[in-house]
Amino acid sequence: MAMKNDSSVTEFILTGLVDQPELKLPLFVVFLVNYIVTVVGNLSLMSLIFLNSNLQTPMYFFLFNLSFIDLFYSFVFTPKTLMCFVSEKNTISFGGCMSQLFFFGFFAHSECYVLTAMAYDRYVAICQPLLYMVIMSPRKCSLLMFGSYLMGFVGAIVHTGCMIRLNFCDSNIINHYLCDIFPLLQLSCSNTYLNFSNELVSSVVVSTVVLASSLIILLSYAFILFNVTKLSSGKGLSKAMSTCSSHIITVALFYGFGMLTHIKTSSDESVGQGKILSVFCTFLLPLLNPFIYSLRNKDVKLALKRTMRRFTVREPLRLP
Repeated sequence: MAMKNDSSVTEFILTGLVDQPELKLPLFVVFLVNYIVTVVGNLSLMSLIFLNSNLQTPMYFFLFNLSFIDLFYSFVFTPKTLMCFVSEKNTISFGGCMSQLFFFGFFAHSECYVLTAMAYDRYVAICQPLLYMVIMSPRKCSLLMFGSYLMGFVGAIVHTGCMIRLNFCDSNIINHYLCDIFPLLQLSCSNTYLNFSNELVSSVVVSTVVLASSLIILLSYAFILFNVTKLSSGKGLSKAMSTCSSHIITVALFYGFGMLTHIKTSSDESVGQGKILSVFCTFLLPLLNPFIYSLRNKDVKLALKRTMRRFTVREPLRLP
């Protein structure tokens, strides 16, 4: 993908999250701690799934990929955001800005599809338990993940392609801590029709992805709810709901903050609110997901204890 157009602007300046100098150092520490915990949390969950054979199931295969996405998702923004707190002028090249936008779209879209695949997985596990390992075969799971990454790639190409078409003439100050679609549209000096068409295409792509994945998730849980209401055993009902609770929390946070961010950042009057909401999507959600799935999951807790025991308890030396 070419990273050049006819713009006279070769680099952008990111204003960052706040403009009060007294807040920058405390926020730098907070975001650095957030970054470290996010990396350690997602790497730990991925390692647990990889090292424990009892977690080699379709559910944890999707969870592994969710942590993988969250891990690299944090790499896209955090380094430049931390630079905003410690440098007077945080610049990013035109190509770097487009690359950041591309990976932002790629990981955000891919996570949306992975969450959808996880909802389908929970539907099969609860509504068709006897056929679970047949339906959710390794080949089927791999195809679902390949499709998730492929659709994420297509969405990212569309968003980035729309932005590369624009011209940026005089102003190069992005009122944000990242290269996002709507802050870039506000800087464009292209004609009104091109700006409108790009904004329309981006909005249609986001709306289509959200509506389609939301529909599949809602249908999956509608069938799950219908199935569990027929269970006469309270224990079975409790087990079914506990299996889905972590995924429901993750979906609610991801779609809730994602939609609010998209609505707020598309409005000129609410750029500040859009920044704050973006923090939840780009920094808090990748941090929270591994804890949501580990603290509410008995299998992960058990795998953690086994792994810790494996590395801390050593076999006694046997003398001949």
